Amino acid sequence: MRLPITAYVSILHRVSGIVLFFFVLPLFLWCLDKSLESPQGFMLIKSIFADPLAQVIIWIGLSILAYHMVMGVRHLLMDAGYGETYESGRLSAAICAGAAGCIIGSLAVWVYF
Repeated sequence: MRLPITAYVSILHRVSGIVLFFFVLPLFLWCLDKSLESPQGFMLIKSIFADPLAQVIIWIGLSILAYHMVMGVRHLLMDAGYGETYESGRLSAAICAGAAGCIIGSLAVWVYF
């Protein structure tokens, strides 16, 4: 049995929400808290972000956030009554997956360069 693209993007949207809530959001909030705590805290976060492994982790977190937001907008539009048929759902899933891929690619350029 082969799942349609709508099932994949829906499942990944749910998984990305769980990962965001339990891992990415606490990490980003800790970075924000530490950087606003003092000038030394800001320099600590700045030095952490200079590490290539930290850059990969930040890129992954931002990628998960971008994917979740793009698919969330898709779900909001479907809740408003747009794209509820099977064909339009498949088309919107493919368009949103492509848009998320473009955003994730541009995030890679932004984080690494």
